[in-house]
This record gives sequence, structure tokens and C-alpha cells, in this order.
Amino acid sequence: MEPDNLEELTADLQGRTLSGWNLLQMAGGMGVAAYVVWAGILMPGFRKVPLKLQVPYIPANSKQVENVMSLLKGRSGKMVDLGSGDGRIVLEAYQRGFRPAVGYELNPWLLRLSSYRAWRAGYYGKVSYLREDLWKVSLSDCKNVSVFLAPSVLPFLETKLLAELSDEARVMAGRFPFPNWTPTCIVGEGIARAWAYDIKTVRQAAQNKLEGSAVWPSLSSAGQVA
Repeated sequence: MEPDNLEELTADLQGRTLSGWNLLQMAGGMGVAAYVVWAGILMPGFRKVPLKLQVPYIPANSKQVENVMSLLKGRSGKMVDLGSGDGRIVLEAYQRGFRPAVGYELNPWLLRLSSYRAWRAGYYGKVSYLREDLWKVSLSDCKNVSVFLAPSVLPFLETKLLAELSDEARVMAGRFPFPNWTPTCIVGEGIARAWAYDIKTVRQAAQNKLEGSAVWPSLSSAGQVA
């Protein structure tokens, strides 16, 4: 509903006394609308993905986009947004010089919305929105990766990113940080906060942790022998 129509409806409702039946009709209408949005826009992107790896669509706001872009300052190369939603991160990355700029999204309705946004901005055909499962695409040639995903899937994504990305890659996370990584940089507050992770640093930290855990059993064994 457009803002003007909403104001007209509000003005029309003021001064009216709503009966129980009116309220029931309104609640039913909102329920149907919510189901249509879920079934038509959100659900199609989930059908091919295991339940534990499903991620709901929540669009990034302008501040979140700006914070992610600030973490990319001074960088270049391929930019990929995993679960690109309506495409705004990819579009902004292209406008800031990242080539190519690619979004992976399973939901066909969101892909259409992304293409429309690109066309409206004059970048249709210059950015890429691909209907592919982010868990199955190869990220080996990506230098910059952004994610706005649910906390439940981030531990799984850590494994994929470490296995595929080069040491030169940087990963930006919006809304929620990776649970087992130490960020290189953090910007923003609250839901607009964004975290940057340099893969070389993350990989080195994981290696140091592994080596440290191997030393303790050796020291323990030496102590028992002594």
C-alpha cells in the first residue's frame, strides 16, 4: 500500500467504531497477505535448500550497505554477495568500481526485483544476479565476499569460505558476526554493525590454535614420564 493511500485509510478509520467482525476481517486479510508474501516471494528460494541451511530474506538498510562498503575501501576485484536478496549490495559494489559484481540468490522473485533495480539504476547487464545455491558455487576466484545471513548458518559458511577463498580475500558480515573468527575491523552499531575478516589472518589463527592444541598433549605426556 502506498503512503498516500495509507494516510487516506487512517483518516477514514478515525471516527469509526470497529466491530468485532470488522477486526476479524482485517486480521484475516493481513494473514492472507502474509501468506501470499511467504508462499510467493520467500518460499520459492527455500525448496531446494536443507532446513538447517535456509536463510530468510531481510533487506539490508542504507546504513548497513554503507558500513559494508566502508570495509571495502581501497580494495578491488571480484565482489560476491551470498544470498543477494534484492541486489542492493551488488549494485552498490558495482557503482564503487568492483568488477565483476555478482549476487547469488535462489528466489526467482528476488532475482526479478534485483534485475529491475539494476535496470532502473542504468546498470542492467553490467551486474550479475545468478539463481544458484550459495552452498554449491565455487568461491575460489573471489576477492571480496559479503554475507547478510542468519547466525545458524554462519558456522557452516566458515568451513566453506576457509576451504575455497584465497589468502587475499576479505569477507564482510552484516547484522551477525562469524562465531569462531576474530574480525580485522568492525564498523557501525546495533543492527547496522558490520564485521570484516581477512582470510589470511583467520586461516593463520586457526592454524595457531591447531598447533597449540597439539602441544598440550605432548607436554602432559612429558610430565607423566618425568
